[in-house]
Amino acid sequence: MASVSNWAARHGHALVSSMGHLARNGFATLLAVGVMGLALALPLALNTLVGNVRLATGDFSGALGMTVYLKMQVSEQSARQLAQNLREHAGVAEVTLVTAAQALEEFRSQPGFGAALDALSDNPLPNVLTVRPSIDATSPLQLDALRAAVEAWPEVDSVQLDRDWLLRFDALLDLMRRALWITAALLGAGVVAVVGNTIRLEIKSRAAEIEVTQLVGGSRAFVRRPFLYTGMLYGLSAGALAWLLVSAARWALAPSVTRLASAYGQSFVLAGPTLRELGLSLLAGLLLGWIGAALASGREIARSAPGSA
Repeated sequence: MASVSNWAARHGHALVSSMGHLARNGFATLLAVGVMGLALALPLALNTLVGNVRLATGDFSGALGMTVYLKMQVSEQSARQLAQNLREHAGVAEVTLVTAAQALEEFRSQPGFGAALDALSDNPLPNVLTVRPSIDATSPLQLDALRAAVEAWPEVDSVQLDRDWLLRFDALLDLMRRALWITAALLGAGVVAVVGNTIRLEIKSRAAEIEVTQLVGGSRAFVRRPFLYTGMLYGLSAGALAWLLVSAARWALAPSVTRLASAYGQSFVLAGPTLRELGLSLLAGLLLGWIGAALASGREIARSAPGSA
């Protein structure tokens, strides 16, 4: 129990000492946290953008459709039975039957088609099924599987599925996700460099204090501990600032996005970073701050040790 109390006291003292040092150097602390916060805000903003794009489009599941053209000899009654069977198929959300008679009347109502259709003795149009896939079955592979299954029915003449735009949309989202990870990695390395350089300068400015501490028996871990906490405090503050910046940007853009959606007859509310993302941002800042501080303090304190070259 005594060892646990001593451990807690040592770390508590190091944490309080680091907080006091940051408070005494308020302007420099704000500058460093601001730079790191901006660096962390960019990948968080990209992640929020990707999430809103997916939320706004809903993967276009409502707009995606498949048209099934039945053979001419398939009767309306058989077409209705096929529609019912297709509704029970996995991955299908809705099936609508457009009968040959309905299609003919629709063409007849359009200018220029009435007289031409009256000259025909028979209806040249087939019964057609329009299929809307379910939300969880809109990937290219799932759509191809559904199309192949329907084309195998003997009553089906052909199936039309326009999925080129879906492939482009998936490719765009994949590109955005990859850009997000690359940006996060590069800016994370930048945060480590900023923390490391800041800690290095602090160690140099306190070189006399560190030397005295080592001469009276202070271990290297004891000397490093306050700088590690300083780096983690930098990272935590930067993570919180990044989340606040993205939340403020979302708040500023939300009215414009709502008006834009209304102009297209849609209702959409821009989603901001969540509390889960706040936790991830704080954790990322904490880890990056610790890494930068550990790298800088380990090297600089080893060089400042008594008797080192």
